[in-house]
Amino acid sequence: MTRTASPSILSHIVNRWSPYAFDGSAVPQEDLDVIFEAAGLAASAFNYQPWRFAYTHKGDANFEAFLSALVPFNQNWAKDAGVLVYVVSDEFMRSDKGNNPNHSHSFDAGAAWANAALQALSMGYRTHGMSGVDFAKAAELLNVPEGFRVEMAFVIGKQGDVSQLSEMLQKREVISDRKPVSEIAFAGPFA
Repeated sequence: MTRTASPSILSHIVNRWSPYAFDGSAVPQEDLDVIFEAAGLAASAFNYQPWRFAYTHKGDANFEAFLSALVPFNQNWAKDAGVLVYVVSDEFMRSDKGNNPNHSHSFDAGAAWANAALQALSMGYRTHGMSGVDFAKAAELLNVPEGFRVEMAFVIGKQGDVSQLSEMLQKREVISDRKPVSEIAFAGPFA
């Protein structure tokens, strides 16, 4: 399974996709630290770096609780990943001059997630991002401070065998197509 793209595009960008099948193997903390360091190198407005990552390794004391804040569909397959991560962003730029709304906090956190996904791929791991989250439950579970927002969750792990998935998920375990550039980029304002 491969995508067709311009040969000028970095191979990790072309080859990144989101599988459902994970093999349950551990992700060593040293590897996870590198993935988060790469995430932290993302660009952000005023270099504020509004992202935070709350994570748990499969089998540790928080894994089942973190898993419970995903929608049931995602719990079903995400349970086999090595690490489950929640991305949280700071909605304000906090300084000695007060708290000013940060218009791009979600956008910046998304850039950090993209860096994490690409770094993980370069290290032999796969990731799968999820918006299928009970966001209120996740915020309570994570004890998210006021002024911060749960953006998404993602898993990291080694890709598993498609045969472990339900028949419905086996059909979805493919590299998805992308819209052509002509549909996503245009000169001038919206038509």
